[in-house]
Amino acid sequence: MKGIHYKLPHLYVTFFIIFSNLAYPVAAQDLESKIDSLLLHVFNDKNGPGGEFLVAKGGKPIYQKSLGKANLELDINLTSENVFQIGSMTKQFTAISILILEEKGKLNVNDPVSKYVSDYPLGSKITLHHLLTHTSGIKSFTKMKSLWDIAKKEMTPKMMVDFFKNEPVEFLPGEKFAYNNSGYVLLGYIIEIVSGESYEDFIQKNIFDIAGMTTSYYSSDRKIIPKRAYGYHKKKNGYVNKTQISYSIPFSSGSIMSTVNDMLKWQNALNKNLLINSKTSEKAFTKYKLNNDEEFNYGYGWHLKEMHNNQTRQHGGSIFGYKSMGVYIPSKDIYVIGLSNCDCNSPTRVIKDIALLTLKN
Repeated sequence: MKGIHYKLPHLYVTFFIIFSNLAYPVAAQDLESKIDSLLLHVFNDKNGPGGEFLVAKGGKPIYQKSLGKANLELDINLTSENVFQIGSMTKQFTAISILILEEKGKLNVNDPVSKYVSDYPLGSKITLHHLLTHTSGIKSFTKMKSLWDIAKKEMTPKMMVDFFKNEPVEFLPGEKFAYNNSGYVLLGYIIEIVSGESYEDFIQKNIFDIAGMTTSYYSSDRKIIPKRAYGYHKKKNGYVNKTQISYSIPFSSGSIMSTVNDMLKWQNALNKNLLINSKTSEKAFTKYKLNNDEEFNYGYGWHLKEMHNNQTRQHGGSIFGYKSMGVYIPSKDIYVIGLSNCDCNSPTRVIKDIALLTLKN
């Protein structure tokens, strides 16, 4: 009988280990199939443009999927290596660049705009903080009808600032939150003034190189971008190539290109404080208040919203032929990113749904 008493616990442990090891792959497969189902509901044209999707936990991918074509004319499928326009997710990079300069003692987020652009209207009352949080009251250039007059022109940052700076303000600084592309173009111009180098070079040296982002670029339709995913619109008669614009127009508000893998490197670099220290980075992820003490859900370059009682950092992007969306859940270290090469397919809702699914799983 002694042999039986000794063997039973051993057998129990053995069965428990085998069963536990089997349970993890089953759970992973279950999550994968659920995410597949969510994506295929939206990105369901395998012969059209599609998207790249990545889910990471603890800084490492747990799910990755390619759907659709990178180039319709050449009939090339998308892969995780394809480069997309990320649109307004660029604002994250601009905001962190400002904080990098602040950490180096080159500027302060409470500085008035007039310190750097002396003739800017209301520049003594509008601060960099107002620009970062979309509370400046400056009119967004994307609302200006005259934008189409310059859409294909090569504009310097100063030319872009001059284009919108004399527009009447929509409200006084700090009175409201109103999403604004002009504010982030002005921030990019100030980055150039303070750093003494182009926005493109500053981002390359201070972010891409440090984070190891080797497949991220300042946008260009003329440069050869390896493995570029071509952008498309969808019309009644089918897909068409995207409208051509000069990327000097969106500039620091929307002109970065990247891959899902590089965007994970970006998130990991922020988490590891490779770019700025933890105290400085908290400025980007703090909810601020308006003049009337009302709190709003935006930090510096990120929307700060709750999901299933968890705080999240979110931002999307939309630029001719492309859409993007990223959600990060700090408490669980979950990052979900989606990049689409047709502005007919928005990843915004599905990325939020995937983030919630991953959170609950």
